[in-house]
Amino acid sequence: MRISPILMPVFRHRFAAIAEEMGVSLNRTAYSPNIKERRDFSCAVFDRQGEMVAQAAHIPVHLGSMPLSVQAAIAKLRFEPGDMVMLNNPFEGGTHLPDITLVAPVFAEGDRPDFYVANRAHHSDVGGMTAGSMPLSCSLHQEGIIIPPVKIIKKGQMDADLMRFLLANVRTPKEREGDFTAQIMANHTGISRLEELLAKYGSAQVATYAEALNQHSERIMRACICALPNGETEFEDQLDDDGITHDPIRIHLRLRIDDDEVLLDFSQSSDQVKGSMNAVRAITLSASLYVFRSLVDDDIATNAGCQRPLHVITRPGSVLDAQYPAAVAGGNVETSQRIVDVILGALAQLSPERVPAAAQGSMNNVSIGGVDPRNREAFTYYETLAGGHGAHAQGPGESAMHSHMTNTLNTPVEAMEYSYPLRITEYALRRASGGQGAQVGGDGLIREIEMLSETEVTLLTDRRKTMPYGLLGGAAGQAGLNIRIAADGSTTALPGKIQVQLQAGERLRIETPGGGGYGQKPSETD
Repeated sequence: MRISPILMPVFRHRFAAIAEEMGVSLNRTAYSPNIKERRDFSCAVFDRQGEMVAQAAHIPVHLGSMPLSVQAAIAKLRFEPGDMVMLNNPFEGGTHLPDITLVAPVFAEGDRPDFYVANRAHHSDVGGMTAGSMPLSCSLHQEGIIIPPVKIIKKGQMDADLMRFLLANVRTPKEREGDFTAQIMANHTGISRLEELLAKYGSAQVATYAEALNQHSERIMRACICALPNGETEFEDQLDDDGITHDPIRIHLRLRIDDDEVLLDFSQSSDQVKGSMNAVRAITLSASLYVFRSLVDDDIATNAGCQRPLHVITRPGSVLDAQYPAAVAGGNVETSQRIVDVILGALAQLSPERVPAAAQGSMNNVSIGGVDPRNREAFTYYETLAGGHGAHAQGPGESAMHSHMTNTLNTPVEAMEYSYPLRITEYALRRASGGQGAQVGGDGLIREIEMLSETEVTLLTDRRKTMPYGLLGGAAGQAGLNIRIAADGSTTALPGKIQVQLQAGERLRIETPGGGGYGQKPSETD
């Protein structure tokens, strides 16, 4: 079939619009502040092999790994019209247990799906040993309910028994049920729009253009890689610790660029650890795709074609290719950020003008749970906090922005105080926390939360011991701080990863890291 240069952008934007509209549906109908306010979700369209055709502008750590979830569902189950599959198992295509994926088939003709739509949303509680399901765990089984690929909807009918089972294993069943329903409706939106597209153009033509778009993105990605210098280099950085021991966790990369292909060899990274900072291979693939997709200046579709020039080597049993039943709650959120830092650090040795200094390097995960005295019902609050971006050759780093593998918003103060027994006593920029240089790193932020009832708090944060690196003589950004403030005003420094009980009147203060600076100040070189 001849590919029309006119229809190519038509199909590209139609596919992307379907994913975006799915996201709008999910955002507008969700119950939890984490999804409806922070937008901690992602939506995408996949071909019949489970390769990504289009995504919405959502969360990189979700989107780069979601194809493995879709492919796991395809491998395990036979889809029929009206089915919808749910899964969250990190060792079957997932990332960590709070990220629950729903996959739905789209049929045009015959008994085999022509396309799939899927969305992934972070649920603020899926059971496990601590409220918020982001614990300092030593096993996957401590982190929450594990969902293999299973049909939550069969031929259009909800499996009510399965839903009751799921809701019985979480602390906030009403909120979870509302968010599940929003995810289901988002997939229905995607199904309807794809059916309209298939009815207009026919399955053969739609499938042909889906692959043509993948090939186009692959060509552009290869051209971008060709513009980088050939060569081989190594770089490493570390995570502070795993929350169980005080030992740093080494993330090592050997990077080789050979014309239009890239080898990323992470095999010398640390062995998987006891705590929850382990990443499954899907996370490492996702972070690698994110970095190289970010280097592309052309406005192209982000799809399976972008991944094809990248060859990622991991070592099974390492912290970047953890094996069951490793704890993985923090790998998705913290280790993914350090993988990005390491890839950018390696690229900076070959082409420093193309990449920024290190961003804050943490998602600063905060989970708070307890019983709301206003209604005597359980609540769970989860949030990731923004920080400083790294400076770069063209200018300073952005301040108080989510960076790299997360693309969420901060929860508005009004939404937090309305939804939870919490009071925000300070929310501000953390001035001068970015690294100095010819271009200054972005500043982190300060979020200070007063507890209005007894709460259980879990912190999974990093860059509390190490600092985000600067480039070409730029200074490192400041490390983050976690502080407990008693009712009498006395303070206690908290480690980066901790589970602690706070009483009403106590406050939790989080100061997020700044970004690294770029280049030396002129005065330093005179």
